[in-house]
Amino acid sequence: MNENKNILKERDGFNSKWGFILACIGSAVGMGNIWRFPVMVSQYGGMTFLIPYFLFVILIASTGVIEEIALGRSAKAGPIGAFGYCSYLRWNNRKIGENFALLPVLGSLALAIGYTVVVGWIFKYTFLAFTGRLTEMGNNMDIIGGTFGQTATSFGNNGWLIVAMVIGFVIMAMGVADGIEKANKIMMPTLFILFIGLGIYIGTLEGAHHAYDYIFNVDLQKMKDPLLWIFAFGQAFFSLSIAGNGTVIYGSYLSNKEDIISASKNIALYDTIAALLATIVIVPAISVGGATLDVGGPGLMFIYLVNVFNSMPGGHIVGIIFYVCVLFAGISSLINLYETSVATLQEQFKMSRIFSVLVIGIIGTIIALCIQGIIEPWMDAVSIYACPLGAALAGIFFFWIGGKDYAENAVNEGAKKRIGSWFVMSGKYVYIPLTIIALVAGIVLNGIG
Repeated sequence: MNENKNILKERDGFNSKWGFILACIGSAVGMGNIWRFPVMVSQYGGMTFLIPYFLFVILIASTGVIEEIALGRSAKAGPIGAFGYCSYLRWNNRKIGENFALLPVLGSLALAIGYTVVVGWIFKYTFLAFTGRLTEMGNNMDIIGGTFGQTATSFGNNGWLIVAMVIGFVIMAMGVADGIEKANKIMMPTLFILFIGLGIYIGTLEGAHHAYDYIFNVDLQKMKDPLLWIFAFGQAFFSLSIAGNGTVIYGSYLSNKEDIISASKNIALYDTIAALLATIVIVPAISVGGATLDVGGPGLMFIYLVNVFNSMPGGHIVGIIFYVCVLFAGISSLINLYETSVATLQEQFKMSRIFSVLVIGIIGTIIALCIQGIIEPWMDAVSIYACPLGAALAGIFFFWIGGKDYAENAVNEGAKKRIGSWFVMSGKYVYIPLTIIALVAGIVLNGIG
């Protein structure tokens, strides 16, 4: 059992609990919070959606988030080493777990490659916002849509995509403590401060109060719709970045002295605050602009919000601040998604940090350049299939294959207050079944769509 913990004797790690928490928040606060969460809140009736969402956040934070952090930390390894560790405990055979772990590792890489394209778009729009070229487009949706269409479906964004990769991988090459941790200590507080400022400013504009009335409305009839609960669970699941990969690898860098339970609560709390901040910026902004929020995804962020910002007083400054926030969220998520693959090369092939970053960076850049025209179906496929499957596998290996004693010991190491036996029971019989349901529901709904 000690053999697994000596895979990387000189292993990098986080210098502090809050460095770890901010990195995990940075991983979770991504496009799902900014271009999907506000849309779900608007389409499904404000608090009508938020109530089940909050319930699922509590469930996932108290099971899945804790489990994935503990899984990585107990093995001091990413998914391959962690899954292999659990199968070693059960069957004295690492290969079983290592083979299954390839799925979340490849899923993380596929999602990271898709994110690379999106972050390239964000870099371009941030540049356009600073230079005033977004403001010059005015409210002509054809011009705005045409600009984004050219960015999204052609090779015109190659340069910005490469910029995104270079900046992300320079941070990663600096290591966990000196790169990832320090970058998130700057980006995450800045993101929260800027979003709060945006929310306050937009709240002073005429028409914003209509959005607040809607956001805090509860429709008990709508809450009877099973689809609402399915979408709320899916949103909570993806918002917390649970997929059997990124959280596992970040957990592997966490000291045994740290309290995982406390850290998980903070991750869930601040991720939820970030999603709510995005909502009180975007939904009132749409209301101020006199439009209805009936679109999500790239169209929301790169077409409709540009039109909205150009319609409001101080829209040029608002646009700059907004896209800087989105840029920080995108970079932090991108770093986390690629970290799984980079760490896998380090662990499995004993490559240096810089060489691992270089190899994955080249692979990611080449594929990202090639999939720019099919990015939406690419991202849909990965998020619908790979993410829930990876999360389910991580839960199965931790709770079922590792076993009750292993799971409780892994979680309670460093804890100020030991977690009870309810944790394993809820993980086995509530969290894992719901994760499998999310996978099946995603497949079915995607097929219907």
